[in-house]
Amino acid sequence: MAVALLGRALAAFPSLRHILRCSTTYSVEKWFSKQISSDNPPKRPLTAYFRFVKDQQPIFREQNPDVSILEIAKKIAYAWKELPVSEKQTYEAAAKVERQAYKEELAIYKAQLSPAQIVALKEERRQKRAKRKAMRKKRELTVLGKPKRPRTGFNIFMSEHFQEAKGVSVQAKMKNLFEEWQDLSSSQKQTYLQLAEDDKVRYENEMKSWEEQMVDVGREDLIRYKNRRLKKSRVATEKKTVKKVISKKRVKTIKIQRTKESSSPEVKAKLKTTSSEE
Repeated sequence: MAVALLGRALAAFPSLRHILRCSTTYSVEKWFSKQISSDNPPKRPLTAYFRFVKDQQPIFREQNPDVSILEIAKKIAYAWKELPVSEKQTYEAAAKVERQAYKEELAIYKAQLSPAQIVALKEERRQKRAKRKAMRKKRELTVLGKPKRPRTGFNIFMSEHFQEAKGVSVQAKMKNLFEEWQDLSSSQKQTYLQLAEDDKVRYENEMKSWEEQMVDVGREDLIRYKNRRLKKSRVATEKKTVKKVISKKRVKTIKIQRTKESSSPEVKAKLKTTSSEE
C-alpha cells in the first residue's frame, strides 16, 4: 500500500525543480512565497523522505525510461533505505527548517481567522479525514476481494450502448442514454431488468462466500450489519445451550457424588449408630 501511495506521489511531480541541493552547506527556498491570508492557508511541507523522492525521481526516470512509475517508486524507496546517515541528515535538517517555518506561518494564518472561519476550517478538515478514511477502506476491500455490487438494469443498458451513444463528453452520453432508456418499452426493459436480477443473485452468493472467509480470518467487522446481528444471535444461542449442558452435567455429577457418599461404609455405620441410640 505504501508503494502504491508513493507511486501516486511520484505521478504528481512530472516536472521537478530541486528545492534542496545536497551538499555540506545546504540552502532552503522559502516555503511560503505568497502573502498569508484567510483565503490562502499555508501548505504542509514535505517530509525528508519525500524531499529525497522529489530529488531522485527525474534521475531515476532518465536512467530507466521503460520502467513503470511503481517500479521507480520501489527503486527510490530502496535507495533511501541504503542512503548513508550523513546524507539523510541533510534532508531531515531541511525538512525541520521548513516545518518550523510552517508552524510560524500557520500561527499567523489562524490569528487572522474569525470564529466562524475556524469552525468552517475544522469542518473542512473533518470531511477530508472522513474522505481519506473512506478511500482507505475502499482500497482495503478491493485488496480483500470484496465482490462488486450488483448492477441495475439501466447500468447494464448503459454499458452495452455507451460507445455508440450520442454526445462528446461522458455527461452528454449518459444524458442521452438515460433518455433512450426512458423511451424503451416495458418488454425491452424487461431483458435488462432480468439481467439485473441475475446479477443480484450472483452478488448475494459471492458475498455469502466472502463473508464466511472474512469470519475465518477474524474480520467480522466487514460483515454486513444484518448478518452481524444474526451471527451475534446465533453465538448467544450457542452459549446458552453450552451453559445448559454444563449445568445439567454439573447437577448430575453432584447427584452421583452424593449417592456415592451416602452408600459408603462410613456413612452407613454412622447412620446405624444413630438409629440404635434412638
